[in-house]
Amino acid sequence: MARREPISFPHLNAPPRLLLGPGPSQVDPRVLQVMGTPLIGHLDPSFIEIMDGTQDLLRYVFETENPLTIPISGTGTAAMETAVANMVESGDPVIVCINGYFGTRIAEMAARYGAEVRTLSRPWGEAFTADEIAQAMESQPAKIVAIVHAETSTGVLQPLEEIAQVVHQRDGLLLVDAVTSLGGVPVSVDDNGIDICYSGSQKCLGCPPGIGPITLGGRAVSVLNTRKTQVPNFYLDLTLLSKYWGEERSYHHTAPITSNFAIYEGLRIVAEEGLENRWQRHRRNAELLWSGLEELGLALHVPVDYRLPTLTTVRIPESVSDVQIRSKLLSDYNIEIGGGLGELKGKVWRIGLMGYSSRPENVLLLLAALERLLK
Repeated sequence: MARREPISFPHLNAPPRLLLGPGPSQVDPRVLQVMGTPLIGHLDPSFIEIMDGTQDLLRYVFETENPLTIPISGTGTAAMETAVANMVESGDPVIVCINGYFGTRIAEMAARYGAEVRTLSRPWGEAFTADEIAQAMESQPAKIVAIVHAETSTGVLQPLEEIAQVVHQRDGLLLVDAVTSLGGVPVSVDDNGIDICYSGSQKCLGCPPGIGPITLGGRAVSVLNTRKTQVPNFYLDLTLLSKYWGEERSYHHTAPITSNFAIYEGLRIVAEEGLENRWQRHRRNAELLWSGLEELGLALHVPVDYRLPTLTTVRIPESVSDVQIRSKLLSDYNIEIGGGLGELKGKVWRIGLMGYSSRPENVLLLLAALERLLK
């Protein structure tokens, strides 16, 4: 029989961690403050003003003029699935570039939506060239080419400058995962010719998990509007969501009000700092980390030419226990860093310097703690 009497549970008592892993990152105190704002309705005129401001700010951060630029009510994975579900129809040829864990995830999603998926592979720690993608499309055309801009599992920053050009020349769409890059390094959606780009709130934007920004360019919107079949995912259907975020304001779902307050404030902070200044800050702090790790005798997994400033992979020495060091960092110093994923499990640590976490004092604290523990 179910219990009906009152039950007492302990108070929430989350420890004060310093989040320097692959995400989530530290939340900016200003964002935490606005999350205590009393709720208003998701169709309230005041909330609609916030929606408009959020879209304008997202266009600023994505560096785009795309009208269809919105925050998905869900994490970065929800934004990834939004991109796939809306662009892919059964039987569509899709090329997915895989040089890490999250490329594999895109391929799996595309297959679930019925795509004929082909994969291009590079070792985990290397980047693709535009020539490789051009050759793949010449051998067999593709409706969509998907690639990860900032691969969270490897720390590789994928150059994008020439890729959209070769994809468009062969009548394809370029889909880009910018979960670990948006707000930390240039994404330049319009200048790079990206057709579909998505991200997450919990990394370089300095917000909690729960919002997945996405933007679609004109080519992608045209493909969306001329689908032969309905988008098979109701919750993530952009033909419906665009009516809620557009002039119609048609009800689709109850937006997570507090999460939208948070992303609005986080984006305001990005705009106040300025994109150029923010990119330079992330680079400076990454270089401080890289030089400090090398002084400790640690090797970095990715060559500097393709190294991601927001997420660094450092090789674990053979004589060192991966789990023991990360556990001691957590228990003795309240510092979280990440272990490896997939092919790199047990071989690298992943250190994130994203958004509010990207601060020189955090770098110096981590380096001091690692120096003690490695001795």
